[in-house]
Amino acid sequence: MALANLGAPIQLLFEGEGHIVTVELKNGETYKGLLIKAEDTMNCQLKDVTMTAKEGRVQRLEHVFLRGGNIKFIVMPDILKNAPIFKKVSQMRQAKVKEPVRGSGGRGERSSAGGPPAKKART
Repeated sequence: MALANLGAPIQLLFEGEGHIVTVELKNGETYKGLLIKAEDTMNCQLKDVTMTAKEGRVQRLEHVFLRGGNIKFIVMPDILKNAPIFKKVSQMRQAKVKEPVRGSGGRGERSSAGGPPAKKART
């Protein structure tokens, strides 16, 4: 799948490859480690991981694969504030503001319910 077809959050996840990230799962476990690989399904591979269980138990793991569907959120490093995807998003927002407002494209009178024009009675 082309990177341009993906949403901004997934593109940002790809930008995070090679950086230290923190991932929290839906079950409350947190994993902090080097993001080696990310997929468009949000599946993530981490290396040199510190896993903290929900009850606070800490474990060191060499390599972890996290299923994207189990991820609650990902904390990305601050350096990604300057990622190219944010420039693209801001450009898109500015372009939307500059677009002229257009009507609904319909013609004629509309009834108050927004349906087709009311028929006129014959006299």
